Amino acid sequence: KTITDNANENANDIPTAEVRTLDTLLVTPDAADATSEEEAPSYELPVYNASHTRDNDILHTRIDVRFDWEKEQVIGRATLKVKPYFYPVNTLTLDAKNFKFKSIHYKGMRTELKYEYDNQKVIIDLGKTYTKDQTYKIVINYIATPRADGGSSAITSDKGLYFINPKGDEDKPQQIWTQGETESNSKWFPTIDKPNERMTEEIYITVQDKFKTLSNGLLIESTTPSDGMRTDHWRMEQGIAPYLVMLAVGDYAVIPDKWRDIDLHYWVEPEYKEDAKAIFNHTPEMLEFFSNKLKTPYPWPKFDQIVVRDYVSGAMENTTAVIFGEFVQKHKRELIGNDNDKIVAHEMFHHWFGDLVTCESWANLTLNEGFANYSEYLWMEHQYGRDAADEHMQTERQGYFFSSFRGVHPLINFGYDDREDMFDAHSYNKGGAVLHMLRYEVGEDAFWEGLRLYLKNNAYKAVEVHNLRLAFEQVTGRDLNWFFNQWYLDEGHPELDIQYGYDAATGQVTVSVEQTQTGDFRKIFRLPSEIKIYLDANQVITKKIVVEQRKQEFKFEVPSEPMLITFDPEHILLAQITDNKTIENFIFQCNNATSFEDRHNAIQELLDVMESNEDAKLAVEGRIDDSFWGIRKLVLENLSPTFFFDMTLLEKVRNLALNDPNPYVRVAALSKLADIAGEKDLEIAKQLIEKDQSYDVLGAALELLTKADTAQGIAYAKKLEGVENEQIQQSIAKIYFDSGESAHLPYFREKLSKIDGYPAMTFYSYYGQLAAQNGDEYWNTAVNDFKTIAMDANESLWRKLAATKTIFEAKTAFEKSASPEYLMKAKELGTILSEIKENESNADLKALYEEQF
Repeated sequence: KTITDNANENANDIPTAEVRTLDTLLVTPDAADATSEEEAPSYELPVYNASHTRDNDILHTRIDVRFDWEKEQVIGRATLKVKPYFYPVNTLTLDAKNFKFKSIHYKGMRTELKYEYDNQKVIIDLGKTYTKDQTYKIVINYIATPRADGGSSAITSDKGLYFINPKGDEDKPQQIWTQGETESNSKWFPTIDKPNERMTEEIYITVQDKFKTLSNGLLIESTTPSDGMRTDHWRMEQGIAPYLVMLAVGDYAVIPDKWRDIDLHYWVEPEYKEDAKAIFNHTPEMLEFFSNKLKTPYPWPKFDQIVVRDYVSGAMENTTAVIFGEFVQKHKRELIGNDNDKIVAHEMFHHWFGDLVTCESWANLTLNEGFANYSEYLWMEHQYGRDAADEHMQTERQGYFFSSFRGVHPLINFGYDDREDMFDAHSYNKGGAVLHMLRYEVGEDAFWEGLRLYLKNNAYKAVEVHNLRLAFEQVTGRDLNWFFNQWYLDEGHPELDIQYGYDAATGQVTVSVEQTQTGDFRKIFRLPSEIKIYLDANQVITKKIVVEQRKQEFKFEVPSEPMLITFDPEHILLAQITDNKTIENFIFQCNNATSFEDRHNAIQELLDVMESNEDAKLAVEGRIDDSFWGIRKLVLENLSPTFFFDMTLLEKVRNLALNDPNPYVRVAALSKLADIAGEKDLEIAKQLIEKDQSYDVLGAALELLTKADTAQGIAYAKKLEGVENEQIQQSIAKIYFDSGESAHLPYFREKLSKIDGYPAMTFYSYYGQLAAQNGDEYWNTAVNDFKTIAMDANESLWRKLAATKTIFEAKTAFEKSASPEYLMKAKELGTILSEIKENESNADLKALYEEQF
């Protein structure tokens, strides 16, 4: 599964980063970590969330379902083929949440079986004892009423099955879809809802003939009775975990594609039919890349990808049928610079790591999500180059580091409070970064061979982290317990202080590494790494080292004084590093280092001294021609305010605005040119508005044009009012707001119900401020618009939040005035806010209102 990293990705999420071994090593805790004499010792066992004990094993599940849209219910019949796992059994316990049972009996028999039910689990008395060599079939007729009992920041609801616009009276498609992870599929069919269960399955879905259906495996047949209904039979002949079972119902355009002999389908709303292959860009190429690298061809019979409305997560790797939230569904122009490569790769890689080989418990979740996270790096490295992949890894590490301020836990975390808590920056970000270190530790060939063997040994099985370790030990012939104990079974990460020195008398370079981490972090990490010594730009010495002491010094003889020394030059380690280099070192690093992070970090260090150090300024500006777009963009964003006095540099900026292949570089160049907005820049903006396909670039060009010539900018904005793109709408909104003219207010009113996600926050604010500036008539209309949206239960959560926030901000502004008139308006807005809070039924939104407003 993918969880959305940024709040604006999902319009229905609430906003709320050579081996040397010592014979003996004595570790002494810091004084601050010693146990106080006054502290009473604890004799309690630590929390341990064990893997589910398997008493029974479901071999096959057949589900027959139809739906009551009005009551939002599932009318189902489940037939389960079961056997004891090992020990004899006389009962069968199934997860079945909020069910009404009509009958429970053996297949082929009418006699009802006795059962006990607590609304969560049903314990069926089998009436006899079965041994591990015997199978039995149970038939359960039921009505399920899926309801949310919780959720998390990763999966915002645990309802299991969702009716979207069930009555057909909302401005969105009618759909039904499921979200089984973690243990929510048992809200619409009875099962053993645990990740270490595995079964084959088939689903008969009966719906109105106007709808299409999707499920796991292959569509076997469709039958159409005379009542306008249709039954689709989907069958999955390979075993999968229950949480990976899915179904979806709706009106879709289904676009076929092919990889080798595997059928691919892209399911999108009809409006996006022509954009489907762009939305799921590179799907065949990814399947080929991962299959070849793993030496394990994609193991399933087909691969479908479907977009649903109001999804409760980012995406979900249901076997052969991936569900994505609507944020991926964009037109081709909107996808320029905003493709879905990473999320498509993430969910696809799960089909090996998560679906074929599944974590046996949620404590081992990183065996699913860490791999899927790292697949994003692997694909980017293959398709876009090492720099792009390293930039992505830098962002992933920072996400983990940021989360570590709130606490750390082992990557394999048996002590979690709630299984949903496992969907965090440890399981995802740290898990991917640890695999990156493992790849470096064993070497490229061994890494891929280890993954192949892991998949081969554990196909269609549930695994724990030791299965991964044993596969790599078998391939490499090495004991890797130290690595897995340190990174998977312990917590934290190293914090390193690096000091560099050179002794001319001895001709030696000194690198001192001190591990400074404190608190819950492991006090000493073993860190195989490298040191690069640059004698000059063309002479580089590389030394392998192993850091394995709290403070450790490395010395190397060199023929001359180095220009630069770097620790961990390939930036492999998951470590926070304080790199004590001189400005001269960073200037050389900026000019000569090859890795993305070395160039990026050098620029960041030099920005603070650019105004006082000409060499630093020239080094940074020199990277405007960097081969990687991310560095070019960084340089553009940080050019000296007087850059336009350097005509050579100015022309480079203009050329980048017009011709750089990356839209974000073009946007950064346009934003810089807006600071001067000369006649030549005006013409560049016009050219881009006429020819550039990127909406981001178009918006930036429009803002530059308006800065240079307000009248022309407004005229061009008028021409673009019909463009349904958030970037363009935001640019137009800013232009109209800056104009202060009431004539532009109808544009805001027209787009209020269309703009969504985080952009709505700014758009609504612009509308409110512009209306307030133009008198009570316009302001009262705007307030009524905001109130109507905020009180509408069917409205997007983002639009409701944006409307409420705008009212609150206006109330706060009025309260700061001494004017009785404004104070009265503030009081009126306070009353409206109270009504909105009282009316709100969404628990998360209501809690946010109470906290913020």
